[in-house]
Amino acid sequence: MSKRKRIKIGREKLQRIIEMCKSVEERSLDPFLIDVDEAVKTIKKFFPEWEIPEDLCLDAETVYHLASVIKLQSEWVKHRSTSLYTDPFLLTEKLVHIEKEEMVETFLKAWHPIVEMEQISLHSLAEALRYWENLLPLSERWQEFQPSEIRTSPATREELIRQRILREKAFSEELESFWQELKNKVKEKGVEGKIRYWDFVGAETYEETVHRAFLTSFLVTYGYASLEIQSLEEEIFIKPNEKPAAKTRKKQLVSIPIAVTTEDWTKWKKGELQ
Repeated sequence: MSKRKRIKIGREKLQRIIEMCKSVEERSLDPFLIDVDEAVKTIKKFFPEWEIPEDLCLDAETVYHLASVIKLQSEWVKHRSTSLYTDPFLLTEKLVHIEKEEMVETFLKAWHPIVEMEQISLHSLAEALRYWENLLPLSERWQEFQPSEIRTSPATREELIRQRILREKAFSEELESFWQELKNKVKEKGVEGKIRYWDFVGAETYEETVHRAFLTSFLVTYGYASLEIQSLEEEIFIKPNEKPAAKTRKKQLVSIPIAVTTEDWTKWKKGELQ
């Protein structure tokens, strides 16, 4: 057999050992399903064949997973010994060879039946009679309650705004105002006519941050602004347009999901997120 073929067979066998060990580790299977001695012999057999670092790493990974299985075997034996575990096969053999009289005697020693007797006593009957005698008639127990009158009055616009049923201003006006705020922030803190996404949508509270991210998505959708994503630097910028860009129906729009989680907001507050 050529050396190249021996190396290929060795790699495949080590991969199989690793997969078996992983299945035991992840699925909590019986660790004794793996023959450790046979696996060690396989590792020793092919170790002289390895010449490149990748094969040596594969060998080391096999030894690592095999050591994990041996640890699981040790824990398995320790758990069974401390829990007074008895193998079902041994119990079956013992029951087959035991005498019937001895089995019945053992059963009687371990059997502790619970007996309870219930019956109606004179005291229980007297208690029941007193209960029914003191019970009010149905006509008094099922009296209908008249609902109390509640005075209603028209709600004012300020109350509806406070309860968030109505907006203080129309959505289009709010979007125009938000667009103007983006332009001002880019002039103050932006670079090259754009600003980092989190520097714009970030606010003192998480709820306000989510609301600003919601409005920003409409700015981009309606052409008031555009997103610039730098994949290598993992940075997102938002750039306002001087005028709302017209969206042609022939052009395929791309949806860009941006997660605004509490973890990201906390990192931004601490200055850890760009």
